[in-house]
Amino acid sequence: MRVRAFMAGLATVAMLAGCGGLEAQSSGGGKSSKTDSAAIAEARDKLAKLDVKGRAPKTGFDRDEFGPAWSDVDHNGCDTRNDILKRDLEDETFKSGTHDCIVLTGTLDDPYSGKTIKFKRGQSTSTAVQIDHLIPLSDAWQKGAQQWTDAKRKEFANDPMNLMAVDGPLNGQKSDSDAATWLPPRKAYRCTYIAKQIDVKAKYKLWVTSAEKDAMKGILDSC
Repeated sequence: MRVRAFMAGLATVAMLAGCGGLEAQSSGGGKSSKTDSAAIAEARDKLAKLDVKGRAPKTGFDRDEFGPAWSDVDHNGCDTRNDILKRDLEDETFKSGTHDCIVLTGTLDDPYSGKTIKFKRGQSTSTAVQIDHLIPLSDAWQKGAQQWTDAKRKEFANDPMNLMAVDGPLNGQKSDSDAATWLPPRKAYRCTYIAKQIDVKAKYKLWVTSAEKDAMKGILDSC
């Protein structure tokens, strides 16, 4: 039986499926009982309550400020990267002797592009599927995370709410962009993407820039 307890209670409250409506799915794969209008209204309400400020300087940012990459924060024996691969891939196979922890192969229905991507663990193949921080660590650093404790930054970097398995090249293209400068090329997923970003920012009380807020509002208005 797969270990998925680490995601309990951390799934996003609603998933929006693009400009035509909402997906009835949370980030953890569960079903949402919310109606389309209720989910959109909640995202708008959360966005309206986020503080609006300019970016703080990036001075002092380093990946290590958010703890070791892919820690086993939930102590289930698997690092966060493999936890997210197990959650988001289908038809996974696992390295023997790892208690179904290290994912060797699987299939991703990539939300950012709509493509089906075959994942194969290996030095030259693993990067085809990468784990994206919906709110990039650098972006968070410039919008509130500089003032956090080390423990909170580590929690943020490994929170399943803020993590998704996605197309590797698109994750590289996104880099540390916010909603004002990058959106998934698959337009049908943009409402979902923005709602999930808002959920994360609301949970961690991160602020938005005025351009970022305008971009988020524009997407929600088209849903």
